[in-house]
Amino acid sequence: MKTIAILGSSGGNLYNLGGKEPDKLLEEIAVQAAAAGLRIRAVQFIAAQGSMDMAGSDTGASVFGWDGEAPAVLFTGTLEACNRHVRELDERIAADIRRGEIDGLILMSADPDGANRLAIEAAVERGVPIVGTGGTSMALVSAKGANVIASSGTTGTTNRTRAVSFVAALSKHWGINYRPVIGTAGKSGVVPDGQPWKRINVRGIMMASLPGFIAMAVILALGKVPGLEALQGVFDLLIKALPVVVAAVAAKQVAEMEEVSVVAGVLAGVLSVDGGIIGGMIGGIGAGVLVHLLFRTCVEWRFPATTVNIIAGGVSGLAAGLAVHFLFAPVALQAGELIKVLIESAVGYSPVLAGLIAGLLIWPAILGGVYHAAILPIVLLEMEKTGNSFLGAVDMVGLVMVSAGITLANIVSPREKSEAAVAAPGFLINMGFGTFVEAAYPFMFANRIVFAGAIVSAGLAGMLAGMFGVRGTAYVPSIVAPLLSNNIAGFAMAMAGGLVSSFLFTLVANKIAKRSTGKTGEQASA
Repeated sequence: MKTIAILGSSGGNLYNLGGKEPDKLLEEIAVQAAAAGLRIRAVQFIAAQGSMDMAGSDTGASVFGWDGEAPAVLFTGTLEACNRHVRELDERIAADIRRGEIDGLILMSADPDGANRLAIEAAVERGVPIVGTGGTSMALVSAKGANVIASSGTTGTTNRTRAVSFVAALSKHWGINYRPVIGTAGKSGVVPDGQPWKRINVRGIMMASLPGFIAMAVILALGKVPGLEALQGVFDLLIKALPVVVAAVAAKQVAEMEEVSVVAGVLAGVLSVDGGIIGGMIGGIGAGVLVHLLFRTCVEWRFPATTVNIIAGGVSGLAAGLAVHFLFAPVALQAGELIKVLIESAVGYSPVLAGLIAGLLIWPAILGGVYHAAILPIVLLEMEKTGNSFLGAVDMVGLVMVSAGITLANIVSPREKSEAAVAAPGFLINMGFGTFVEAAYPFMFANRIVFAGAIVSAGLAGMLAGMFGVRGTAYVPSIVAPLLSNNIAGFAMAMAGGLVSSFLFTLVANKIAKRSTGKTGEQASA
């Protein structure tokens, strides 16, 4: 097993690109090193409380070392005191290098004439391979005759891309098989990074993009307020921005390369706006896959880290975006329009029947895992065109309000006193945030009448939504929801219908259950 040492500081430009969080910076390198089978022997990293470009001798700073498993703070004081403190550590690392106990160095904004002088001199004597970032410091290291196998500036890099570049260069030099890892660095675990297409998850992309759609619905509602008509232009702008939001989320989830993947996603999204949110999703997914492929290729070719990021982020976004812009946008846009037309046709044929069927099916859909996989994306496709949605309204009146009614009944008249404490948080979240319908699950699964009542109540609420021609959304406070709809009074009545119906069903079910329990107790006493 090869051993390495990590030397350097939070630097000037590096401070703004991850250096201000030294624990995360060092943990990311540790994760990538472990993936290559490299053992960290020592760390000497001075983290200042500001950019070194502006820091003075009295600037606060900390010295990070290595406790054998993770980075650890060894000393805290002024920058001048930290520089004095690391002299002994520098001597120790230099001795380890001369004894052959350290096989390679990773440098980040190192100080070859100061804090890291002895270690770098020893590395030069032994011909130890060195990788690192920091234009000025790496130039000085090279000038001393060091065996620098990969060097780059810091601009455009991130903690992850730097770490992958460092370890990839050392692994290639030593002939070690290395596959980068992604995910959260540190003790929470990592996920092998080999097949980005396995991280494509339409449901996850849509859920993460939801705040953008809700923001658009809020602007739509505010634009209807007298005196705020100018917000209609903002609404139109937000509709155009939604594909960019979806693309950025998709690229980040697929590539998992931090800011690089976000940049690629934004570029792809901007070029995919003509394809709507489906086009944005295609562009973002394509950008995420290309980021992964181009990044690994550039690292294997030993491109500087800054160039790797520029190619991975810029070229990936452009390539995926241009492909959607010229090839897939018309098809993607038509697919979105087709879904909208089908829903409008069903509602146009019989709004009451469409609402009834949607309401009756929405609980089985969420219980069967279909809601987030199919219904939510359709809701967002509807919202892309009009700012609100028929199925979004059914979601609020048939799921959220029904769940609120069930939990409210268990607060007012629970089967057992302990159930009131369980129901209260769920009711408050349903009413206050328009989500967490799962709060009703314990009561639905425990009583068939409550379960049947939830489905019937959702059907009734959906029917009312269809009757009043309601379009709206969930995931907002219940008091606000009607204001974001196309029919304030109609939406409020449909919401009330779902809540009151499920409340009464649950109330009756609880009374029957309590009577049954009481009779059983009397028979047992007799």
